[in-house]
Amino acid sequence: MRPAEGGGLWLAVGMAALQACSSGPKGPVGPAEPSSDAPATGAAPVPLATLAASAAASPEGAEASASFNPRLLRRFAKARASIESDANPLTPEKIALGRMLFFDARLSRDKDISCNSCHSLTSYGSDGAKTSLGEAGQRGTRNSPTVYHAAGLFAAFWDGRAANVEEQALLPLLNPKEMAMPDAAAVVERLQAIPGYVQAFERAFPRETRSLSFENLGRAIGAFERKLVTSSRWDDYVGGNNAALTAAEINGLRAFTNLGCMVCHTGEFVGGNSYQRVGAVEPWPNQQDQGRFDNTRDPADRMMFRVPTLRNVAKTAPYFHDGSAATLEQAVHDMGRHQLGLTLSSLEISAIVAWLNSLTGELPLEYIQEPALPPDPRAPGAVAASSPPPRE
Repeated sequence: MRPAEGGGLWLAVGMAALQACSSGPKGPVGPAEPSSDAPATGAAPVPLATLAASAAASPEGAEASASFNPRLLRRFAKARASIESDANPLTPEKIALGRMLFFDARLSRDKDISCNSCHSLTSYGSDGAKTSLGEAGQRGTRNSPTVYHAAGLFAAFWDGRAANVEEQALLPLLNPKEMAMPDAAAVVERLQAIPGYVQAFERAFPRETRSLSFENLGRAIGAFERKLVTSSRWDDYVGGNNAALTAAEINGLRAFTNLGCMVCHTGEFVGGNSYQRVGAVEPWPNQQDQGRFDNTRDPADRMMFRVPTLRNVAKTAPYFHDGSAATLEQAVHDMGRHQLGLTLSSLEISAIVAWLNSLTGELPLEYIQEPALPPDPRAPGAVAASSPPPRE
């Protein structure tokens, strides 16, 4: 299952990105505040070599190099413990059902692919492949993203054709290259044949006449995904702990902001709040996938994709919608070239990568523990579930 059909990295670097980032709808992020950390118009950023030399010269230099303007820091936010939705209130019963469905390969045609197959929760919601394997060994057309924090992004899929994770969760079930079920009725029929699921849907949706429905399947998986979040040292730093990041990581943050990356990668999710054109300055090598245009047929949407979150990005290679960058260093280099038209120095790249590593959070191991699934009485050797789901 592909919650955003393509994880990866778009670092919208450079001041040229300021213009590029005006070409798509935005989320609730205002203009950058003036700051000594951001270069004046026409001025070059503070060279990283100067910062590094200052840090090496003395403890005072290291402290100075590690400073970062708190007004710019307010452009970001700590990760929430759960991403709530008024349209889909979270309950323990709904989450427990969604957890089972997320891990259940019986939702696919040949009963061999689950959501977790492409988004391994113990591997930061990624499978490490350029494109994931679907039914009958078919490859998808876009890189599968992490599901962590996906519920907070402003749209789902690279082209935004689903508004939220509840809508998104249903589409891979019917995609012939993914889970390949023939239609929604076939999915519901398969679940209705499993008494444990009938009961679980009744507990999760007790006020509905028809609790086991295709729409409620999406709501259950969406509820589970709304608590797939991680907390990192970056969150500690945003929360006021100035010692949470090293001087090298803060220098990387300074490079990230000075170059203009945070025009598109900001907020709680360090991205995920707008569409942008990939290849804003130098055309993207792979022009086969035209992004939103393939869905909307609007010429203005050519090569427009949803900007991904950078949270846990160091753990979710390969990068971009086409999985074309195998390493984080390559991804940063490619964004400098295609979004800005610059060749970033190795010092700039390593500094930014150092900061991006600080966005790696701790996995919620108890929450993502694989549950016992309700048995299908038609399957040979079926046994009853023997362990309760993890506590919420």
